[in-house]
Amino acid sequence: MKKTFIFLLIAILFISCEKDCYNAPQPIVFKFTNSNNENLITTGALTTYSVQDENNANVQLTRTSDDMVIVENVGAYNGTKNYKFYSNIKNLNFSIQSSEFKGGCDGFQINKLTFTGIAIDVTDEKGYYRIVLQ
Repeated sequence: MKKTFIFLLIAILFISCEKDCYNAPQPIVFKFTNSNNENLITTGALTTYSVQDENNANVQLTRTSDDMVIVENVGAYNGTKNYKFYSNIKNLNFSIQSSEFKGGCDGFQINKLTFTGIAIDVTDEKGYYRIVLQ
């Protein structure tokens, strides 16, 4: 009986000492090109750009060293959220569908990214989305 009690006490201590952890959704990265696959940020054609969510709140964007754009802090919710991309070349709309997952750590995952609008050419490349702006 005493050994069982000690075992249970140790087990409870290990379970309660487990660290909380959280996995954020994978980042969304955009590469804006023309139809010749020239990067529009590199060429200087794309000079201004921003993203707002459906509540008109600005979304943080980070320009990478290879002239791609990381859309920061999106996808940490259950459901679908709409966004608007504004630029000096073309504006477009997209939505992100996310869901919660449970595993070793809690977190969210982006299930689907959908672009809407007329004549939007988007390719899901390895690690980023190539968006052709005309």
